[in-house]
Amino acid sequence: CLLGQAEMLWTCLSLKKLSNNTGRFANATLVRLNEFLSAGYKKGVRPVRDWRQSTTVAIDLMVYAILNVDEKNQVLTTYVWYRQQWTDEFLVWDPEEFDDVKQISIPTANIWVPDILINEFVDVGKSPEIPYIYLGHTGLVRNYKPIQVVTACSLNIYNFPYDVQKCSLTFQSWLHTTKDINITLMRTPEEVMNDKSVFMNQGEWELLHVLSTYKEFNISFIYHQVVIRRRPLFYTVNLLLPSVFLMVMDIVGFYLPPDSGERVSFKITLLLGYSVFLIIVSDTLPATAIGTPLIGVYFVVCMALLVISLTESVLIVRLVHKQDLQSRVPQWVKHLVLEKATVLLCIRNKKFCSILSQGSDLREIAKEWLQVGYVLDVLLFRVYLLTVLAYSITLGTLWSVWQNV
Repeated sequence: CLLGQAEMLWTCLSLKKLSNNTGRFANATLVRLNEFLSAGYKKGVRPVRDWRQSTTVAIDLMVYAILNVDEKNQVLTTYVWYRQQWTDEFLVWDPEEFDDVKQISIPTANIWVPDILINEFVDVGKSPEIPYIYLGHTGLVRNYKPIQVVTACSLNIYNFPYDVQKCSLTFQSWLHTTKDINITLMRTPEEVMNDKSVFMNQGEWELLHVLSTYKEFNISFIYHQVVIRRRPLFYTVNLLLPSVFLMVMDIVGFYLPPDSGERVSFKITLLLGYSVFLIIVSDTLPATAIGTPLIGVYFVVCMALLVISLTESVLIVRLVHKQDLQSRVPQWVKHLVLEKATVLLCIRNKKFCSILSQGSDLREIAKEWLQVGYVLDVLLFRVYLLTVLAYSITLGTLWSVWQNV
């Protein structure tokens, strides 16, 4: 009997405690408001009383950081603050009936959410999950969340390292047409373009602006074009200045006597320097399958001219040291080099006479090849000067365009 009375007493105390807790929660304003809003609510139905009326979703975008620019895979990774606003006509209440509460946070999973997606989206980033949204008493829903966006982008590295990239983020409803969901901008395009208040600009890339455009073709689109610019100081110090130094040293090498072994040794040393530098540069230049940076093209051209100049210097040294050649100079070489190129370079015959007088005992074949070698030496020197000049003008032009974007 005592055991039965004890069990009955425990049951009564538990029921009393549960009744007190239920009363406590029932009197809470936010609980009453949540029960009022969730009563009969269908989250699978578009929240309009008149089905002919479309739901307008206002979106906004603020770029927080540029995480990665993958030129090889043509992928841009950004961290953005994304905002959505729309009106839910079924989630409206009178603040006076709920202790003047004008807004409340409720789980996102409990209400209708528009299917706004990014067309260029290619991968799921490490975005923090925000399970709540803000709801106003007029039915205004505010869905604010930070997301990591990994999108496809057409990246052009032709102007590297003075390149400017433009990547689009296209927002649209994946399923609904404009009769159901219409997208609009939360702010004016001018405000979005000049807003850099949250951008962390300490990395390799600098945010210039975000261009916003609205288009409609049965489905409404919002284009956010993110324009970023690379900071070239690192590449200027570690890539451009050493390459310019090697080119200047190569020009200085042309002032060494062409018939001496010092020029050959100097050219070989420069060629080794170019080779080592090219190995280092290969890890610095961005890899892509659709193009090569312009400075890489100039670098390869300079290496090719260096190899040709080295070959020509070796030929002259061999001839001066009485190492005769058996084959005569082809007629087309004589016509192009000894006639056309000589006139073009304004080389006088006295120069050739002085050169040939130094090796008067050379055979006639060697004399002809020696003439070809000296003409090519001057010609390569002029070509190298033009190449370096074009390289400098190109870098200056790229820098000017980069600076004025």
